[in-house]
Amino acid sequence: MKRREFINWVGLGFLASSLPVALAACSPETTTTASSTSDAATQKWENVGTVAELDKKGQLLVSDSPVGAVLVVGTSKAAQSLIAVNPTCTHKGCTVAWKTEKNQFVCPCHDAEFARDGKVQEGPAEKPLKTYLAKIESGSVFVKTA
Repeated sequence: MKRREFINWVGLGFLASSLPVALAACSPETTTTASSTSDAATQKWENVGTVAELDKKGQLLVSDSPVGAVLVVGTSKAAQSLIAVNPTCTHKGCTVAWKTEKNQFVCPCHDAEFARDGKVQEGPAEKPLKTYLAKIESGSVFVKTA
């Protein structure tokens, strides 16, 4: 065997043995697992407003918070019973409103009704509202995805 043939065989062997490693590095499963792990690690409480804003109307609607659209319902006097949801209706995307007298969220577009925990009580919506954990700390209202 000549030196040139030997080098070609070694190069081909190296290429063939590194192919599984290259394929594994490019697989979407590896990327998804890594990103979901980092998402869980970076999950934290996000400031969405002040207690004064919440107490003024008994609810706080923020469309551009770090976690997305958020509707927080409650007051600082009842901080343990704060409710926080994504107010985007799961039917057609309208913004739901909190109805204190009914103790539920209602969509003004198609009258879908959601319970305090975001679950559908009456259609046409079929999926629940996304909920958040909520707390009051140092005069601010914070939410965290549940």
